[in-house]
Amino acid sequence: MTLRKFRDALIVMGAFLAVIWVLQVANWADGYRLDGEFGILPEHVSRLPEIFTAPLLHFSWQHIEGNSVPLFVLGVLAAYRSLRRFLLASLIIAVTSGLAVWLFQSSNELTVGASGLIFGYFGYVLVRGFFDRNLVDIGVGLVAGVLYWTILAVAIPGTPGVSWIGHLGGLVGGILAAWLLRTPAVGAPHAPRHRPPPPPPPPGHSGDDQQPERKEQGF
Repeated sequence: MTLRKFRDALIVMGAFLAVIWVLQVANWADGYRLDGEFGILPEHVSRLPEIFTAPLLHFSWQHIEGNSVPLFVLGVLAAYRSLRRFLLASLIIAVTSGLAVWLFQSSNELTVGASGLIFGYFGYVLVRGFFDRNLVDIGVGLVAGVLYWTILAVAIPGTPGVSWIGHLGGLVGGILAAWLLRTPAVGAPHAPRHRPPPPPPPPGHSGDDQQPERKEQGF
């Protein structure tokens, strides 16, 4: 990890949080109408594209405040190694979390919020180091696990008012993204190969007797 990559991760997540908060202000000023228009409604085919917009919206100020800090911290930890891998991981997490809600949640429950991304980043950071065989990332994952292990309790069925299905889908998506985007293992170097020496000429035969092939050029 370089300071430049860490700085870029801070900038990206800061900008992402800024977008979410601007949308929250607009959503609040409009009576949270955006939630109804761009949230996920399970089993409604016309609302399937909303799996990409629902993570940007929240139901209340308490909702976005509770999500902001873990989203920023875990997002930075997920992004500092490679922004390209982070963006791909975010796409995978959004799809798995959103599809889990769309397929398995009750059809009359509207769902919005960035918590699916939070669980996805948590799973991604937790296992990325093991898939990449990177000691630094393993250490980062262990620290993240110690700091945020309590969020796993929210993924348990039965928590009132919480889309545990979306959380679980995000967690699975983060682990899947870490495996799909893992650094390819470097194989062991091959031993150098030497061409065997040519066989000796037969007895009584000299290589000097061979005449080179003659090719004429001209008109």
